[in-house]
Amino acid sequence: EALDAHRTGTPANRHQRVLHLLDRVGLSPSYAERLPRQLSGGQRQRVGVAAALASGPDLIVADEPVSALDVSVQAQVLNLFAELQRDLGVAVLFIAHDLAVVEHLSQRVAVMYLGRIAEVGDTRDIFADPSHPYTRALVAAIPHPDPEHRIDVVPLSGEIPSPLDPPTGCRFHPRCPRVTDTCHTVRPDLEPVSSTHQAACLVTAPPAHAHAPH
Repeated sequence: EALDAHRTGTPANRHQRVLHLLDRVGLSPSYAERLPRQLSGGQRQRVGVAAALASGPDLIVADEPVSALDVSVQAQVLNLFAELQRDLGVAVLFIAHDLAVVEHLSQRVAVMYLGRIAEVGDTRDIFADPSHPYTRALVAAIPHPDPEHRIDVVPLSGEIPSPLDPPTGCRFHPRCPRVTDTCHTVRPDLEPVSSTHQAACLVTAPPAHAHAPH
């Protein structure tokens, strides 16, 4: 459909492109004639990736692409994304709640809370030395297979506020274990933690550019 919409080549060219894309994502050319109900969940995801690649994009936005798949199929799809990044040079904006998946695939990570970026940096920085209290809580909650591994629990209180009526100041302050009075009224901007790492926190980052909400 993407090839038809962009009128890419002749119908014969487009058919060959479809077969090539199916092969690129690890599916037989025979799958071009199948209906979605004839495919497994993992196969449908591969078809979706092939469709996203059809017009030769520089960027693919992948919103929770493996959340509905079992673990073994997740690994196959993630490996496919990694191969496409390496072989085609296509950038992937990968949106997910599973931090283990994010760490496996991403080179750079942005952590969001109620629609704002709380922390952004190279993957190694985010997971080895998280700066924002919300990021610390997320990283601490990642299951670890080593029974000797000590988990430093980061306590969070309260409920997630409504995105339709977010708190003033720092949006995380109602649940933050390190909240100060200033956090209630001043909205923090992203400030450098290192040359490759920024956080929006009045406690861990200088408040020089923070500003009161309008």
